[in-house]
Amino acid sequence: MSDEFTMLHDSDRQPALRLMPMPKDVNFSGDVFGGWIMAHVDVAGAVPAARRAQGRIVTVAVNSFLFKQPVSTGDLLSFYADIVRVGKTSITVDVHVYAERNPTKPKVVKVTEAQLTYVAVNADGSKRELPPE
Repeated sequence: MSDEFTMLHDSDRQPALRLMPMPKDVNFSGDVFGGWIMAHVDVAGAVPAARRAQGRIVTVAVNSFLFKQPVSTGDLLSFYADIVRVGKTSITVDVHVYAERNPTKPKVVKVTEAQLTYVAVNADGSKRELPPE
């Protein structure tokens, strides 16, 4: 087992999201669509951002996005999301995605990393200040 597998499974850290891609999520080459992964990264990043904002948020920027390895059906994906910056109205989140592969001889590899920025908004969509921590 890799050190990443041990690190992820021996800690108290919980992923923001866990998913297994299905055959409908692959492209003509048999790899999972990048857009499918991007959508779930956005959802995972929104989890801590919405908690911190204590309400509605919207995605305003994808600051960086790197696909490190392909993802296949049968991979169990864990999306870890951490707030790295809090502004007056915005929250920046790093998301790291790991794939757990080969159930008989588990291996965990980092497949994606991204940074997104969210903004807290009112019901009408206008920006609002974040509440104090």
